[in-house]
Order: sequence, then structure tokens, then C-alpha cells
Amino acid sequence: MVWRGAMSGLALPPGGVPRSWRRLLQRVRRARALRARAALEGHRPLRIVSWNLLRLTGATEDDVVRLIRRHHPDILLMQEATKAMDTLPERVGGQYWRTLLPGRIHGLAVWTRHALAEPPRVLPLQPGTVFERVCQIVELDGVGIANVHLSHGQVLNRRQLRRIAKALPERAAVLGDYNLVGPVLLPGFDDVGPRAPTHVMGELVPLRLDRCLVRGLSCLTREVLPRRHSDHRPILVNLVPAEARAAA
Repeated sequence: MVWRGAMSGLALPPGGVPRSWRRLLQRVRRARALRARAALEGHRPLRIVSWNLLRLTGATEDDVVRLIRRHHPDILLMQEATKAMDTLPERVGGQYWRTLLPGRIHGLAVWTRHALAEPPRVLPLQPGTVFERVCQIVELDGVGIANVHLSHGQVLNRRQLRRIAKALPERAAVLGDYNLVGPVLLPGFDDVGPRAPTHVMGELVPLRLDRCLVRGLSCLTREVLPRRHSDHRPILVNLVPAEARAAA
């Protein structure tokens, strides 16, 4: 393991509002809605991004730095991360850990802007026919957050999820590349991630491989972000305790 606004003063150009301005306005509205809802509920949303980087030929460290600076996650979970990501703390601060998958040059990595009480736990998973898998588990604000890159077998990856669920506290989130098609059906957990495709197989078949399942939490907002150089698109979720959402 490696450790390491105001828009009212703008004049509109001829032809209406440019697409870039519309995106900026949407982000401002989402941020305002989050602040208002968090103030109402008395809880700061936990902002998490998960992204499969596509190891050596995919997203670069510059891509990851841009994502952090633009979207300001509390926690960034990465799959297929290589040693090229190990200098993230030098560029954006925070804490960082990387765990290799057994026998591979890549693995799981966690970056967070917050100081964690202890490093991530590494949970071995049931091995697939190709190579072994592990899961990273971090705890922040009483929430257990699992970073996963599951096997391709559609029975095996669901068995791996059940093992992960047993290792998590009551408030928990499982994010990452599920390599899973169809419903997850993990007892006690809700699938709250974006419904849009996050991966295109052979540039032809769109698949929603990147998921977010939660227990004891509610999702305020969710979105799929641009994929840059990876074959996966990142997902972003804002989570609060379920009881806080119910009381709002």
C-alpha cells in the first residue's frame, strides 16, 4: 500500500446563452440547492467521486487533478490506478493511499481532502478465474465507504458485494466499477447512483458499470462526469444520513 455567485451582471451575447454559460448556471444552481438543503437538514453532504482510470493508457494525473479542482470531492475513489497517481498529494494536498491488486500493476486508490483517523482497510474478495480482487474501505464522518473493482462473473461479483456488505458499518456506501449488468439486489442497500451509461463496450454497447449502493444514507444529487481519456466516465454523488433526508 502506498500512502501518500453572482451572475446578474453578465450581458448575454447575440444568439442567446452559450452552452458553457448554461453549464456554469447549472452548477451554480446545484451548489445553491445543496447548501440550502444541507442547512435545512443540519448535515454537510458527503461528496464522493468514483472513476475507473484505465491503468496505463487512460486518464492521466493531470486529468485527475482537473477533476479534483473542478468538482471538489471530499473523497475520490479510483480503480485501475497506477504509481503515476502517487504524486497527487504534492499537487492537490490531502491524503492518498493506493493498494495493488495481487499480481497486477494497477489497483485501487483513495484520495481525500480530510484527515482520516486511520488508513483504509483492505478486504480480500473471492478470487475470479483471471486474478484476485480486493476492496478498500475508508471511514469518514461515521460512514463506511468501499472502493470496489469487482470481477466480471455475474454471480461472483454479487457474492463479492455480499462479503463487502458484512464488513461495513450501518451507514455505508459502495462505489466503483461493478462489472455488473442488471439489478444488484444487495439486501439492505439501495442503488442511488446515476442511471446514465458510464462505459461503452467496443464503442458500441453502452453499459452502466459504475454504481453507488448505500445503506442508511440518501442521495441528494448524482451525475455522470466527462470521461476524458478513460473508457469509463466518473460518477459523482452527494450523500447525507437517511434520517436527515426524511426529516427535511
